[in-house]
Amino acid sequence: MAPSAVSVDDLPRTASAVTKANTNSKQDKTPLQAACQGVCLPGIPYFSDMEKQRHFLLSHMAGAFRVFSRKGFTEGLSGHISLRDPEFDDRFWTNPLAVHFGLLKASDMILVDYEGNVKGGNTARPANAAGFLIHSAVHKARPDVHAACHTHSKYGKAWSAFSRKLEMLNQDVTYFYGDAQAVYNEFGGVVFNEAEGKRLAAALGPKGKGMILRNHGLLTVGGTVDEAAYLYTLMERCCEVQLLAEAAAANGLPKVYVEEEAAKYTFEMASDPEALYWEFQPDLDYEMEMSNGAFCK
Repeated sequence: MAPSAVSVDDLPRTASAVTKANTNSKQDKTPLQAACQGVCLPGIPYFSDMEKQRHFLLSHMAGAFRVFSRKGFTEGLSGHISLRDPEFDDRFWTNPLAVHFGLLKASDMILVDYEGNVKGGNTARPANAAGFLIHSAVHKARPDVHAACHTHSKYGKAWSAFSRKLEMLNQDVTYFYGDAQAVYNEFGGVVFNEAEGKRLAAALGPKGKGMILRNHGLLTVGGTVDEAAYLYTLMERCCEVQLLAEAAAANGLPKVYVEEEAAKYTFEMASDPEALYWEFQPDLDYEMEMSNGAFCK
């Protein structure tokens, strides 16, 4: 043992003890402050000028599409992100149909109301009809949801075939602990009716952050488009890890789950809107550098 190492006998021996020790060390701090050693990262930016605020949000929305493209979440006409307008609560922005995620810019987005009427933005292309029904139902049911993401990503589709929640197998998946994760157990083909959209929103529930859509894929939501997009990339990776764990378990290796108290604590420390906003910034900054900020136009 190296001279600076801590003896195993000196460490807390149970998940409960570890969780209690962590909680005591982070008292009186927000989750973002707790994550920072030294100066704290700033809060989510807001602008008093509505047009500046709108452009900021749409730029991050377009950046999220670019990140999704780089991660391989594209599939033909499928996939959409919605973003509630900062001025009009009953309107949201979404992507034009048949434009590759990797080409989208802030100026490409379409503004629609809850009835499907185009109210602004890019009028040269239609929005995705199935996407509109899904997102309008979610935004109506959840005033706290400012953005929602859905694509037909590979591992999300694979895990959706089991119509089961992700298991608490590691730290990252605890971001979807408890009511933060839901499963939509119906599948009737492409969503082309309002009733289906309403059932989907109801399945998400009042606290849902991520949902497995049976035989379909994943849906995530957030208070910012950054939060919703980060949770999507995380849920997709968690589906990949779950499938790897299932393959190993099929060969006789037993799974060891995160204990309930530790999962709950980690979720509470990780689910803060500011912390989740910052979780997405490294991917967004990378895309900004690689595209020379093209998506902000």
